[in-house]
Amino acid sequence: MINPFTWYDHWRQRRELARHPLPLRAWHEAIDGIHCLQGLSAVELAHLRERVVQFLHRKTLNGVQGLALTRQMRLQIAAQACLPILHLDMDYYDGWHEVVVYPDSFRVHHTVSDDIGLVSEQDVLLSGEAWGQGPVILAWADIARELAHPRPGANVVIHEFAHKLDMLNGRANGMPPLHPDMPIEDWTHALSAAYRQLQHRIERHHRGCINPYGATSPAEFFAVLSEYFFTAPWQLQHDCPDVYGQLKAFYRQDPLARLPHNERHTV
Repeated sequence: MINPFTWYDHWRQRRELARHPLPLRAWHEAIDGIHCLQGLSAVELAHLRERVVQFLHRKTLNGVQGLALTRQMRLQIAAQACLPILHLDMDYYDGWHEVVVYPDSFRVHHTVSDDIGLVSEQDVLLSGEAWGQGPVILAWADIARELAHPRPGANVVIHEFAHKLDMLNGRANGMPPLHPDMPIEDWTHALSAAYRQLQHRIERHHRGCINPYGATSPAEFFAVLSEYFFTAPWQLQHDCPDVYGQLKAFYRQDPLARLPHNERHTV
C-alpha cells in the first residue's frame, strides 16, 4: 500500500516543479562559482535544482532598505540554503515563510547576561539571524563577499539555516532532531567533547581549527560546525573526526568524499 502522505508529497513536489520551471541557463549561471557546491554530481545538482524550485515557491525572499533581489541573487541564496537538506525532506524547513535580506550587516538590540548573571543591553552588528517561528535574516554584502572570496568554515547562509534545523526540537541548543538510527548518546558525546576542547583552547589562547565563535553556545557550535562540514570538510574531519561522522549521519552527506583527492587539503 502507498503511504498517502508520501503520495501527496510526491504529487505536490511534481506540481511545484511543473508550475515553476527554472531554466537551465539561469540555474547554471547562478550556481557557477559557489564553492560549497563543488563536487556535487550531476544527479545531486539536478536534485538540488528541484529543492531550490520548491524552496522559492514555498518561501518569500524580501529585500529591504532598498535592496532589489534579482533572480540570480534569489537562486544563489536558495542553493546554499537547500544544500543542508539535499538528502533530507523539504518539511525540515516547514513552520516559517520568509527570508529577509538586508543590503549589508544589520544592527540589532540584544539583552545579554554574563557568567555571573549581570544583564546588559548591547547593539550588535550581524551578518545573519534566525528566529524560531519567524524569518531567516541575511546580509547580502556578506553573502556576496563569501561567493567572491570563499573562506574555509565561513558561510552565513548555511550557518543561519543550520539554526533553523536546530530549532526543530523547540529551541536552539545544538540538538536537531536526529534520525532514528542515530543514538543520542553518540551525538552528545562527540559534540560535547569537541565543544569542551574548543573552549579549552580558547581559555589557553591556543589557536584551533574551529572558529572561536562556536564556543559562544552549543547552538552556535552546531551552526559553525555545519559551516565547516560543507565548506571545509577536510578541516573538520581532521580536527573533530567524531563530529564529522555525526554530521555525515545527520545531513546524510559526505562532502569530503565528493572532493577530488588532490583537493582534500591537509591541515
